[in-house]
Amino acid sequence: MISREQRTPLSEWWWTVDRLLLAAMVLLMLTGVVLSLAASPSVATRIGLDPFHFFHRHVMFLLPSIIVMVGVSFLSPRLIRRSALIVFAISIVLIVATLGLGPEVKGAKRWITILGVNIQASESAKPAFVVLAAWLFSESARKPEMPATSMALALLLSLVALLVMEPDFGQTMLILTVWGALFFIAGMRIIWVFGLAGTAMAGLFAAYMTVPHVAARIRRFMDPASGDTFQVDTAMEAFANGGWFGLGPGEGVAKRSLPDSHTDFVFAVGAEEFGIIMCLGLLTLFTFIVMRTLSRAYASEDLFSRFAASGLAIMFGMQAAINMAVNLHLIPAKGMTLPFISYGGSSMVSLAYGAGLMLALTRERPRTEMESIEESAVAARYA
Repeated sequence: MISREQRTPLSEWWWTVDRLLLAAMVLLMLTGVVLSLAASPSVATRIGLDPFHFFHRHVMFLLPSIIVMVGVSFLSPRLIRRSALIVFAISIVLIVATLGLGPEVKGAKRWITILGVNIQASESAKPAFVVLAAWLFSESARKPEMPATSMALALLLSLVALLVMEPDFGQTMLILTVWGALFFIAGMRIIWVFGLAGTAMAGLFAAYMTVPHVAARIRRFMDPASGDTFQVDTAMEAFANGGWFGLGPGEGVAKRSLPDSHTDFVFAVGAEEFGIIMCLGLLTLFTFIVMRTLSRAYASEDLFSRFAASGLAIMFGMQAAINMAVNLHLIPAKGMTLPFISYGGSSMVSLAYGAGLMLALTRERPRTEMESIEESAVAARYA
């Protein structure tokens, strides 16, 4: 038992971290293990691998992910900013290397292999980008004479340019949306909301006109008869077959033919075997994590912590929403993982880094009287 009287880093962490938020994230990770066991053996068998190949790798990445999440949650805001600088710089270097050296898969270069490990650097760039953008927006609020907003825009354009070159328009739209949300939270005028929305729509239209696979996905969504909709159709059948309570563990049939049943469509596999009840439980868990983080962020007097935690929560929730919406055929198909549920080492470790940042930024921290007065005066304008 960890006592409040103990003056150790562990006891201080335990009594200041949001334990409900921590428990929700751990529960999400454990749910991912169960669904990986349900969805991945069929895929592995179909391509000639050991049936538990993907499951073993999922569990193998789970341990370092937990270590990363807990380790990062110990960091102070100053160390959070430093870690984000380092992670973002490394991610940018790896993205550039991927563009030059990575293999082209389905018309895109998104992966690079280092020491036998496939790395998708755009995943680690996302949480680091949110922290750096939040840092710049908070500095702009404290020091209006500082061109921090322009620097945040330059940061956005540099990352978006690299993502478009891969190309990865799903991640690009996610980054643009989160940056716009941060800009709005930081006090952006309403006219900028419409401006950013218009820019995003123009970018989507340009992608539709110039990138064949983007156009094909949108056309298939609007008119299923115009192309192959096998994955989405099979996913919808899985939801129908599962009903409220599912067919039972291991009894699903959709996973036998879905190529991405352990990644993009694991939500549908879970629905078939464990039912809509499980889906609603997952939705509740994601909603709790996002709303809990946002409420803790709003209560913070530190602008950086408020902005960064809010941005990370929005990104986490949007990624989950996009994956589930694709499974339910509510939006065009997009290869985006379901946080901590889908198979993928880069995604899991990067999400753990982001989750650790959320835990660190929402911790209860003692503040000096002068710090509190200074932050409260600035924060009052954004309440």
